[in-house]
Amino acid sequence: MIRYLRRNPSLVLGTALLVLLALFITVGRLFIDPADARPLSVPTLRPPSWDYPFGTDRQGRDLFAALVTGTPLTLKIGFIAGFLGVGIGTVLAFVAGYYRGLVDTLIRGVADIGLTVPGLLVLIIIAVSVRGGLTVNEMALIVASLAWLNPTRTIRAQVLTLRERGYIEVARLSGMSGPEIIVREMMPNLLPYLAATLVSAVSAAILASIGLEVLGLGPLESPTLGMTLYWVLFNGAIINGWWWWWTAPIVIILMVFLGLFFVTVGLDEIANPRLRQAA
Repeated sequence: MIRYLRRNPSLVLGTALLVLLALFITVGRLFIDPADARPLSVPTLRPPSWDYPFGTDRQGRDLFAALVTGTPLTLKIGFIAGFLGVGIGTVLAFVAGYYRGLVDTLIRGVADIGLTVPGLLVLIIIAVSVRGGLTVNEMALIVASLAWLNPTRTIRAQVLTLRERGYIEVARLSGMSGPEIIVREMMPNLLPYLAATLVSAVSAAILASIGLEVLGLGPLESPTLGMTLYWVLFNGAIINGWWWWWTAPIVIILMVFLGLFFVTVGLDEIANPRLRQAA
């Protein structure tokens, strides 16, 4: 294991960043009051100090408390949308790639057409059409509505290659049914690739949610990372020189994306035999 980790530093670095982020959330909860993440009746803007390590925003919220509370909400959106997208995409990809025919044509056509349409524009239209304000779960479902397109296309390509392997033909001749071949023969061989696809989908979902929230289309009452940046832009924190307001959320967003990126690269080596042999 140690020898493998030495030749796969991307997985080690990505895991270390995510563990560090998890420690920030877990340990930070011991030192905050969730009420501090909400705007105060008498707003006071304060730079970082001993009492407020990350300072406060113009609404008087403790930014340390807001980030400790909001980071898990952003990750929740990403994981819900990522799991739904990869789950739906995996089912459609196996059905299309294994059975081919008209079903494959329909699924492939819908996925290809969906990928040609600007995703952010579609998500903006969906978010605007929701009345009464969005919640975190609703935001996750909105992002998940398009999160299955890319996994469907990429996993289908892998299924097409597996379908022609010799052991699949042997299983078919032995009398195994299509669903049984998919579950018992094809799925285990694609698990590393599915794991890498899931991490990539979570990263893309987080990016999409932050993009919507920066535009003001997110859950206004929740201190997610995207909504924190929205209030940064809304109050002109960059122009006014309130550097502590936007520095901390940007650092955490970088940790999230770099951690997920390096984990994806590390898992890709496990899933790709050519990369594994080269390493």
